[in-house]
Amino acid sequence: MLVTGVALLFDVVRVFLPSLITLYGRAGETDPASMGLYAALWFVLPFAAVPAARLTSPRVVTMAGAVALVAARLGLQAADGGTPQLLLASAGVTAGLGLPLRLRADAAGTWVPAGLIGGLAASSIVHLALDRVDLVWRGGPLPWLAVAALCLAFLWSVRLSPASPAPAPAAVWFAFGPMLMLAGMYCGGPAVLAQDTGQHSAPFTALAVALQVVALCAAVVYAWTTSWGWTAGLFLVAGVAAAETGVQGLPALVTAVALGACAGAAGQQADTTAGGRGGVAVLGGMLVFLAGAFLYYAAFDADLGFPNALVPVAVAVLVAAVAVRAGRRHRTAPVRRAPRRWGSIALSSALLAGFLTWQSPPATRTITGDEFTLVAYNIRMGFGLGGRLDLDRVAAWAAARRPDVVLLSEVDRGWLLNGGHDDLARIARGLGMRYYFAPAADRLWGDALLTNLPVAEIGSTRLGRHGYPTGAQAQSIVLEVGDHEVGIVNTHLQEPRGQAPEVAAIVRRLAANTLPPGVGVAGPRPVIVAGDLNTTPSDPQMRVLEAAGLSDPLRALGDPPTSPADAPVRRIDHVLISDGLTAVAADAPRVPFSDHLPLVVRLRLK
Repeated sequence: MLVTGVALLFDVVRVFLPSLITLYGRAGETDPASMGLYAALWFVLPFAAVPAARLTSPRVVTMAGAVALVAARLGLQAADGGTPQLLLASAGVTAGLGLPLRLRADAAGTWVPAGLIGGLAASSIVHLALDRVDLVWRGGPLPWLAVAALCLAFLWSVRLSPASPAPAPAAVWFAFGPMLMLAGMYCGGPAVLAQDTGQHSAPFTALAVALQVVALCAAVVYAWTTSWGWTAGLFLVAGVAAAETGVQGLPALVTAVALGACAGAAGQQADTTAGGRGGVAVLGGMLVFLAGAFLYYAAFDADLGFPNALVPVAVAVLVAAVAVRAGRRHRTAPVRRAPRRWGSIALSSALLAGFLTWQSPPATRTITGDEFTLVAYNIRMGFGLGGRLDLDRVAAWAAARRPDVVLLSEVDRGWLLNGGHDDLARIARGLGMRYYFAPAADRLWGDALLTNLPVAEIGSTRLGRHGYPTGAQAQSIVLEVGDHEVGIVNTHLQEPRGQAPEVAAIVRRLAANTLPPGVGVAGPRPVIVAGDLNTTPSDPQMRVLEAAGLSDPLRALGDPPTSPADAPVRRIDHVLISDGLTAVAADAPRVPFSDHLPLVVRLRLK
């Protein structure tokens, strides 16, 4: 019962968080306090179920909550974004959080830690196996059948679950909320792979996914065996701290396993004296989840006065403290043996997930002639105007334009706030292109280049913040187009007044095409600057870029506006070119896959 219920709740949370910033508000523009209050409302409402659970039949409360959660999840599968998606996800969160008020009494205390971690692990493994595009974002009969089967299994388990005379202690229920946050940040794949480099080989990626699956299976085992004691908390804090300092790979795996061990330590023995504290405890823990997630991601839009990396570390310390305290109170708890077949189950699941996510980088190719097509698009983390995750539709649309180079802004590679998706890998798969990622706000959010043309040089320069909280970078690339080299600067300016001069300096460096002595005379290399510059053609920052030898060819080609996408009135997305290039055609297609419109430009080398 717990496994299926937690999996459904995790599904709903992965929709609720991005809906909050794309439908209720807009990150960076809507007052964070307003979004925080809206989210808090749905996390506080379940407290009303505490007196209700005492005034009516426990079975009625349990079934009502279960039916509400299932209805919300099925509704999300049917919803096509917009306000219905926001309200269904919000109601699903409330229903999902209200369930533990009765589940804590129905679930046998000894099984609760493994059940909670099992739900988180099962959801994370399915998330990985689905290439991190969850069933809720997929159409067709197969996703519907899978979701319906999960919902039926959950309802059936709730119906058959008897009341337990020995419920789990309040500590493990309180720890669930913080553990949900840490699982969402570190157990969905992004923390295992180095996202700040180019595309990995297929075997490496598959191995990383397989190791993550094995770690998640091990977490469930350790939640059952409870054999780590206080060291579980130590490993958890160390793993999270190492991951936040930029160490990738092993820390994420350690964090996943340690989460299970901490859950086991926190729920070592049943608690017959807890009364109704467990229900309140789980809601309190979920408020920690909300506060922690809100603080961590708010730092990218506002100055918190301290590094946001301290937030998940503090949450890990809290989980560790709960586990250590509970473990000391129950030092005589028996150590259970791991199930005999857990190794074969883990290995089979790992092999399947690795196989399903196998993605070989395409081979490089050259083009003949002197023309090529470039697409520049701010994809808003892959969420369209209706709040739906549109990665596959973005890829299908772009592929139809037959681009040679695709430049993306606001690429998310695993933020919990956006559902833990890898936008870049998914779009690259649909386009059949190699990709190169450049972190900006942090190692999971930034800009990207996709191309199969030969890349002679690539790098990324972090731009100054100039008082703006969101980080920015300038990705510099040298591509081989036929017999020529073309320099490209791919960037998303956050504070154009301070960052435009920095980009201009990079343009001058790229344009200085030098050759070894005796080879010949080097001429200036043609350079393109493209992306969301948050600058209109008439702004002073544009004069700074023009002084570096750039011009705006779109003015003579209709000057198409790009923002906002539903009613564009201004152009803040640009493709600027230097001498040696001319724009043959340009367009800003009216597509609903982001809050910006893309630019499609056909360029010719002179």
